[in-house]
Amino acid sequence: MNKSMWMICPIALAFLMLVGCDNSSSTSSSSATQPTTGGTSSSGKKLTVGFAQTGAESGWRTANTDSIKSEAEKRGIELKFADAQQKQENQVKAMRNFIAQKVDVIMVAPIVKTGWTPVFKEAKAAGIPVIVSDRRPDVTDDLYVTFIGSDFVEEGRRAGKWLAENCDGKAQIAELQGTVGADPAIDRKKGFEEEIAKHPGMKIIKSQSGNFTRAEGKQVMEAFLKSPEGSQITALFAHNDDMALGAIQAIEEAGKQPGKDILIVSIDGVRGAFEAMSQGKLNCTVECNPLLGPALFDAVEAVRAGKPLPKRIVSEEGVFTQKEAAAALPNRKY
Repeated sequence: MNKSMWMICPIALAFLMLVGCDNSSSTSSSSATQPTTGGTSSSGKKLTVGFAQTGAESGWRTANTDSIKSEAEKRGIELKFADAQQKQENQVKAMRNFIAQKVDVIMVAPIVKTGWTPVFKEAKAAGIPVIVSDRRPDVTDDLYVTFIGSDFVEEGRRAGKWLAENCDGKAQIAELQGTVGADPAIDRKKGFEEEIAKHPGMKIIKSQSGNFTRAEGKQVMEAFLKSPEGSQITALFAHNDDMALGAIQAIEEAGKQPGKDILIVSIDGVRGAFEAMSQGKLNCTVECNPLLGPALFDAVEAVRAGKPLPKRIVSEEGVFTQKEAAAALPNRKY
């Protein structure tokens, strides 16, 4: 009997070890179906997100990029970042590279509205969710998860309303538009025109794209002031602060006082605009919050956890004038 028992024990021990291994495997498989936690996917792998940025054309865009990069680092998410240098073809190429790399989520800030359907369909076919940031592309709702950013039409309305109230409903307006075909350029113009249409004494007499850059804003404003209508301009509406800051240089070089001879309202709320307001050179800036990193990565983690998201998430923003500029300037984060 004793000899038989010594023969059976190793067999029993081996069986128990196999059972233990099976139980461990079962537990691991079960945990793989659990929701995402922090910067890891459901399988425990580090989350990888591809972001196709428009470029670095303005102070706003730089702050936007910094917010996204720092938030990814804070959450332990691997960020594959692509700077499109203001070219849509570069963004499309970046998205296709992200698809080939099988990232978990793609984020994109579309340079222009049109031309996105094919690559968005490719992402959907690959099972990679797309989150839209800042600018909404002209694609069907089923091709992206959510759009996070500002209400550009409302921004234009706020700029128009401020100008109407501060010029007694009478102004000969020069307009510096953003990038042709870009969502904010189209919508800000629309909102502004809706508001000034309420005032027959307000009219846009010069309008041209400054491509959202300070250098082009200065160049276009110089041309405006040298044109036959240049002496009639009493107000400027710039689709972003950087173009307004460039225009301020052109106005000063033309021997006029920005903020007095020509009232100036712009959009974004970057630090440079607050500095110009505190100097009396810019009259008003309508805020467009670039610090979208937290909201974007909240959405990324919600997507990976299988939680529903609204199709539209609007940023909270305000309107700032010279009166508020000096007090608000020390606390500006961008």
